[in-house]
Amino acid sequence: GALEAIYISATANGTRSANYSNPTADRYYTCQSCHMRPVTGTGANKRGVPVRTDLPLHDMTGGNYWMGQAIQYLDAQNKLRLGGGLTAGQIAAMDDAALRAQEQLLLAASLEVENNEVRIINHTGHKLISGYPEGRRMWLNIKWYDSGNGLLREDGEYGPISVIIDDAPATVDSIVDLDASRPFIFEAHMGMTAEWAAQLIALGYDSSLPLSYDRFTGVPDMTLGELAGEVANPEVNDHETFHFVLNNSVIRDNRIPPYGMEYNEAVKRNVTPVPANMYLEESGIYEHYAEVPLSPPSGAHHATIDLLYQPTSWEYIQFLYLANDRQNAFLGDEGANMLDAWRNTGMAAPFRMASATWGSAPQACDLEAPVLAEATAGQSEVFVRWNAVEGQAIQNYSLYYDQAGKAQLVAELNCDSGNCLDFTDSNLTNYQQYCYKVTATDSQACESDFSNILCATPQPAGQEEIAGAVIVETGRIVKSGKGKHATEVYEPVPGGNFSAGDSIVVRLLVRDKNGSPLGGATVNLQVSGAVNAELSSSTSDNFGAAEAAWQTSAPNRKGNGGTPAGSYEIRVSGLSSSTHSWNQVMDSRLITIN
Repeated sequence: GALEAIYISATANGTRSANYSNPTADRYYTCQSCHMRPVTGTGANKRGVPVRTDLPLHDMTGGNYWMGQAIQYLDAQNKLRLGGGLTAGQIAAMDDAALRAQEQLLLAASLEVENNEVRIINHTGHKLISGYPEGRRMWLNIKWYDSGNGLLREDGEYGPISVIIDDAPATVDSIVDLDASRPFIFEAHMGMTAEWAAQLIALGYDSSLPLSYDRFTGVPDMTLGELAGEVANPEVNDHETFHFVLNNSVIRDNRIPPYGMEYNEAVKRNVTPVPANMYLEESGIYEHYAEVPLSPPSGAHHATIDLLYQPTSWEYIQFLYLANDRQNAFLGDEGANMLDAWRNTGMAAPFRMASATWGSAPQACDLEAPVLAEATAGQSEVFVRWNAVEGQAIQNYSLYYDQAGKAQLVAELNCDSGNCLDFTDSNLTNYQQYCYKVTATDSQACESDFSNILCATPQPAGQEEIAGAVIVETGRIVKSGKGKHATEVYEPVPGGNFSAGDSIVVRLLVRDKNGSPLGGATVNLQVSGAVNAELSSSTSDNFGAAEAAWQTSAPNRKGNGGTPAGSYEIRVSGLSSSTHSWNQVMDSRLITIN
């Protein structure tokens, strides 16, 4: 899931460490870890800037794959209020972002079915789903079939419903029966208390302000005044509404907590489920999964279970349209424009996050993944080739960039049009590493898993191959036990404070000018301080990792001699390789000997 993906990205640096290149403290996983995963590169296009393996990729990928379509539609209608006149590059970037958002959703959850229960497991670092929940929702769609594959019943059905728009009949897509589907829907329901409604009226708000509308007719079914009149009625003390600026109540929040969320911390941050004991274990830790009972109909032989996500529902769009009564000059017709964009861009069709089966379901898509065979760099281009999936009627292959585990479509090659087994990716930036993976799709729209990943770095012909080394961290060798029971363990020392007599270890990372790991290189280091020393590292491995050691001297029993106390600088002073020359960047680290 998402947590595994960010761990792999954060530790794919040759040192198997998730800490930053220049840590002042241990790294903690944050929102940035997932939504801006680390990649290898330089932080600026200046000479001598070191290559780092922990640069956050500023793509800020979330889960909304639909909003880009709405923006593009409004721009084409000359109704985009800000940022109109989108360029081809901006449109392509939005489309790429939508693909990344969908991949994030695929990493967010998984389903497990046991007997007559399905478990939805949260693999993110926040509630599933996250964000302010205006119109976004996640739910289970379950289709029950008999032994002849005939549909018996559908739970959480999504499809067309008949509504009234501008006093005329219309059809839109939504969850067909919201009441019957409630046990399967995960969302937060915000609202307003009757007492607060009365206070808003006292502050001058119009008592006729609609709080909600019938989702079929559009007729207001609760006004501010009507809710205020329920102050003395304990059975109607609050009401759900999309007026999120005015809301003061969370009526229900059954979104799935993240792993390890503690009750006491959740109370402090006002993020408990509602009711607060939902998902809560006796230990005070919330479960990071939801268990939903299944109710097979009579004669059920198998079922397909899909976890669906929708970023913007009909009910929210309807509210925006009706609540915007055009009395606000700035908003103008924005409610109508948003409704128009929603209806003309697929109505924010749900995306399938995860799937499972109940019973003896027919075999699902199991198309074999292709094998990426070659990625060869040239001048501003990379030639990519893959092997055909044998024994299958492949309709097309899709080539993707792999960016810290996220996929971005490069090209789709239709096999009916001729060659579909290689592609030359051109107009690339020299010295930038490009990583690729490919999928296959058959005539039944079954798409395989991703292939292996291959990377290449375009560069001008005849350029000198150079490489450099950076100091990742320093630590000491700790010895324990005696004789055959003696052990030596490496211990990182983030603050760089050592004692005379320590065996000080310097961990290094060797990379070529494109940021790729370089094996078979040794690094020279110079120690400067009260005494000087020259060190030579071990040969770097395939991950570019190498180590050098400086054995300091302890004072005698009278406290005399030994390596003098004070501040020392350890500096990269050279690099030896049969294929690369040193880039002359003298990375350094300060340590202290006490």
